[in-house]
Amino acid sequence: MKLEDIGFYTLSDHRVKSNAHAVLNGSPMPLSRCELILTNRCNFKCPYCRGLRKDIDRELTCKEATDILCRWTSHDLKNVRFSGGEPTLVSYLPGLVSWAALGDVQRIAISTNGSAKLDLYKELIDRGVNDISISLDACCSSTGSIMSGAKGSVWERVVKNIEELSGMTYVTVGIVLTESNMHEAGKTIEFAKNLGVSDVRIIPAAQVDDKLSSLKLNEWNMDKPILNYRIQRAKEGKKVRGLSDTDSRRCFLSLDDMAVAGDYHFPCIIYMREKGDPIGKVGDGMRKDRKKWCSEHDCYNDPICRGNCLDVCAMYNNKFQDKLIELCNLEKLDSSLFDWSTWRKRNVSDLLKGTHLRFHNLEYVKDIIKRYAVGWAEGTELPCRPKAGHVGLMMFKDDEHFWFHLRKNEFVEIFSDWNKK
Repeated sequence: MKLEDIGFYTLSDHRVKSNAHAVLNGSPMPLSRCELILTNRCNFKCPYCRGLRKDIDRELTCKEATDILCRWTSHDLKNVRFSGGEPTLVSYLPGLVSWAALGDVQRIAISTNGSAKLDLYKELIDRGVNDISISLDACCSSTGSIMSGAKGSVWERVVKNIEELSGMTYVTVGIVLTESNMHEAGKTIEFAKNLGVSDVRIIPAAQVDDKLSSLKLNEWNMDKPILNYRIQRAKEGKKVRGLSDTDSRRCFLSLDDMAVAGDYHFPCIIYMREKGDPIGKVGDGMRKDRKKWCSEHDCYNDPICRGNCLDVCAMYNNKFQDKLIELCNLEKLDSSLFDWSTWRKRNVSDLLKGTHLRFHNLEYVKDIIKRYAVGWAEGTELPCRPKAGHVGLMMFKDDEHFWFHLRKNEFVEIFSDWNKK
């Protein structure tokens, strides 16, 4: 499946390809997407929101926000999102949007609860906003009041704003599912779609089980790409959040994607929301810091990444990993060579002198693996014992060929020089 088909416009196979070539060549890459937390203030009290870490729990000054935006645009920023808290509570937001437009940012987005006056949203659109994401966690005012902590009249204003704005620009609604509103999920989705929105994003709150398969999915009309993607995965029993041990253990998104709150930059907005540690302080060395973090951080062994990474982000990183495998110096072989006669013909533990071949042990065994490896084949194309998330690795030692399975995340660590430039 192409990333372009999912509906998240910042994620694409083209971005994967161009960035993989850039890191291998040591070339600079533009910033694809950045998100800036403008304030900790919010006029809603959503039950699933746990606020910000104490060291970033403040509002940026206009100068701070503008300086950060200027740093980003100097790196050819393509997409920016302003959020909070509630960003429309910040008086300098319209001016900041104008700065982004002057900096040739292609997509200027805001994440809002939708409760501001319609005239403010219209002004933001006039100044350059072309993506508005609005929270809509209910299909009626009674549940809406529970999910937002706001009075019914405010919820009704949000609904009216969504309907009006959907006719002016790209508007999506985000539906966070908890125990309080899960039973109304289908009705909320239909309600949102009838308001004319461009797409609907459903995601379970971090505090609840994220399988959506228990819902009556067949009742939903799937004509929105992001919504369609979520529903199809739910039908397959797949989760929205989390990593498996065969997923990429490096977050390649962090190379050209950034979240900033207070004085710090974080791997992503989810990592920040889950109160993870920042990569470093805002400054001239942020891109260098992020590449170092990417090359050293094992996402699967980080409980925040392992439990909360979104499926689309994991897909991007897996595709990036596949591209690095494709571009490595080791030859890709015809999969027919990986037959039963050569599978595990030699004892791998003997070859590795008793050391287990796993991600955390690669430093001890990768020189041996590289010495005898002669080629690889895609794991799903193997004629025997096909495995997703793996490659077949062909070895040659003592005048005989033999092969075994190797996870793709391990293969990249051994054979790709992406982090050497």
